[in-house]
Amino acid sequence: MKSKKKPVRKTDRSAKKPTARRSKTSKTTSPKSAPRKPRIAVLIADDHSVVREGLVSLIRRKPDMMVVGEASNGREAVDLWKQHRPDVTLLDLRMPELDGVSAIKEIRESDEHARIIVLTTFDGDEDIYRAIQAGAKGYLLKDVPREALMDSIRRVHAGETCVPVDLAAKLAERVSGETLSAREIDVLKLMAKGKSNKEIGSALFISEGTVKSHVKAIFAKMNVISRTEAVASATRRGLIQL
Repeated sequence: MKSKKKPVRKTDRSAKKPTARRSKTSKTTSPKSAPRKPRIAVLIADDHSVVREGLVSLIRRKPDMMVVGEASNGREAVDLWKQHRPDVTLLDLRMPELDGVSAIKEIRESDEHARIIVLTTFDGDEDIYRAIQAGAKGYLLKDVPREALMDSIRRVHAGETCVPVDLAAKLAERVSGETLSAREIDVLKLMAKGKSNKEIGSALFISEGTVKSHVKAIFAKMNVISRTEAVASATRRGLIQL
């Protein structure tokens, strides 16, 4: 006995299939729809091309940073800063035409909130003091680990100050110690050139006796006992440049 087939019920193909309603929550929490943070614009200033190229290559590999300019001297650094207004500037301390401290001062005359990190090989307490006093927000040595440098850029961009503990200790010692006067620095510079007391007096238009008094004060403040030791210590600290 043959079984009767059940009649197939025709469906309305024009009827739309029900679609799942997307919740507003899933739409707003989707990572694709989250706004992308602007990258940190970095200006690099260093008179050594190899150092600049290395920093450029390193920063360009970071998705949250970009290089907006490269300067080979202090004057160019100031000009490029005014042109690009970077978020953070990496600045060498010793550069031709305009040194790092002078460049910092000029930049901050345009914007006192400019964020500048000194990246240098010089770790003298006077170098650190002058840079921070001029307005640098960070002071790092060029042997700093790469990721520590990147972290410092992010922190300074966020408004923090970055000075490693060992350099901060030198800065504290400089601030608490006795300071050489401008005249004593002048005498020290001429001492470094091998000038005698009489020659120093003639150059500065002061008596030989006054020069002797300045030399004595320099020895006492620097805790040294000879001219050679005074010049060596002053050079190491960044008080003078040979």
